[in-house]
Amino acid sequence: MDNIWNSPCVFTPSLICLDLCNLERDVKVLEQNQIRMLHVDILDGHFSPSMPLGLDTVRQLRDKTDLPFDCHVMVTEQDYFIDELLDIGVQQIVFHAETEPHIDGMLNRVHARNVRAGVALRPATPLSALDYVLEKCDTVLLMLINPGYAFVKGEKQVAYADRKIRELRQMIDGRGLDTKIELDGRISPDNIRTYGKDTADYFVVGSTCIKRDRLGESLQELNRLRGDVLGV
Repeated sequence: MDNIWNSPCVFTPSLICLDLCNLERDVKVLEQNQIRMLHVDILDGHFSPSMPLGLDTVRQLRDKTDLPFDCHVMVTEQDYFIDELLDIGVQQIVFHAETEPHIDGMLNRVHARNVRAGVALRPATPLSALDYVLEKCDTVLLMLINPGYAFVKGEKQVAYADRKIRELRQMIDGRGLDTKIELDGRISPDNIRTYGKDTADYFVVGSTCIKRDRLGESLQELNRLRGDVLGV
């Protein structure tokens, strides 16, 4: 399972876009359809105005599947949530630069537990926030919509998303790093076609790509799309 982190064009379905009353069932469907990573959004209702998924649910789900947990921590106070996730046994934690006063220290803290660590940026946060820590980031997650507002009807990806994604790719390549790029926020099939071959590595797929009432079929369509993008 470790090589999933170095595989191209990886889909990491967001748990909060599944049927939360039948989460174990839906995760089994993901497993049966070649999904190899789960995206776990942790929100506190403050940094982001919603709280769809609790830590206890994540803890119980950890015993139900062997898939790696790719955790995106969207909270104002990071320490408690990150410590809990480390104790649960997750494989990657990305936390927000905007609310972490000691970014370098938190990366060290997560790495000390042999867990992949990275930084997430809201749409308007400049890439300069990464300047001195990029070498320590296993992953950088770029939000393409504002956190917590996916429920806003008509909410679209920010107009400058493409420029930011490509500038981050240049920044990583220019330093000769293996840092991965993860894209999150209304990820569409067009996004996957545009960035999936050689620009971004992980795609957080939710309701734009996955339909709860036809979950298996949606995943099969994504797998075919990945094959087309990679030419395999």
